[in-house]
Amino acid sequence: MEKITIVGSGNMAYAILIGIAGRYDVEVAARDEERLAWLREEFGKKITVTPLHESFDISGKNLILCVKPYALQSVAKLFCGEANALLSVLAGVTLERLREAVPARHTVRTMPNLAARFGKSMTTLCGDEAFKDEAVEICSCFGTALWVGSEKEIDIATAIAGSGPAYLALIAEALADGGVHEGLKREDAQVLVKGLFAGFADLIEAEHPAQLKDAVMSPGGTTAAGYAALEESGVRNGCIKAVGGAYKRAVALGKKG
Repeated sequence: MEKITIVGSGNMAYAILIGIAGRYDVEVAARDEERLAWLREEFGKKITVTPLHESFDISGKNLILCVKPYALQSVAKLFCGEANALLSVLAGVTLERLREAVPARHTVRTMPNLAARFGKSMTTLCGDEAFKDEAVEICSCFGTALWVGSEKEIDIATAIAGSGPAYLALIAEALADGGVHEGLKREDAQVLVKGLFAGFADLIEAEHPAQLKDAVMSPGGTTAAGYAALEESGVRNGCIKAVGGAYKRAVALGKKG
């Protein structure tokens, strides 16, 4: 079984672990030893844990770097040797900066989201083509993996699939609030929204959004009235601006040294 070393112990590392533990020989290395102990209890013999200290040998390893972008330099200083492959989940951090910080034969940027916890992440990747198949295979363990051709594309993808759960959470909360405003019990509104999102995943998989919208919206009906209110409130423009704002932030993060 191929070995993977996850560097980091936060929420994204945990989400990825759920998908790959048991499929790969997984080592988790992190500076937070209490968190490492907790992960060891959670995953048992499926993983090994190693405190991340100075002179941590990465020689020949396949690394998944799951730390905050600002921590790249401080973590990289602890490494010695050259990794076989580096898969980074650091939003906005360019391939050039990753290669400067962490010696590796192959370097790949990835952008998963927290749906990895349920094997449903939409993960985008780009980087060294020589490691493309292996990287896609790893990321497919926790959802759908899409290889794109440029760093610009992965930064845009970060704004959609990486940040998207937060946008959809806002919409889900707002729909439930709307139900309560009109007289529904809060718990019933929450059940309705959860059911809506569960079914929508299959609908959007089967049909283009425009076709789906047209199928639901009959002339002069309830959906048409609600849709008109959304357009009047600028929801479409807000979503477009959200993607644009997040993309610009990802680019800005990539420029920081």
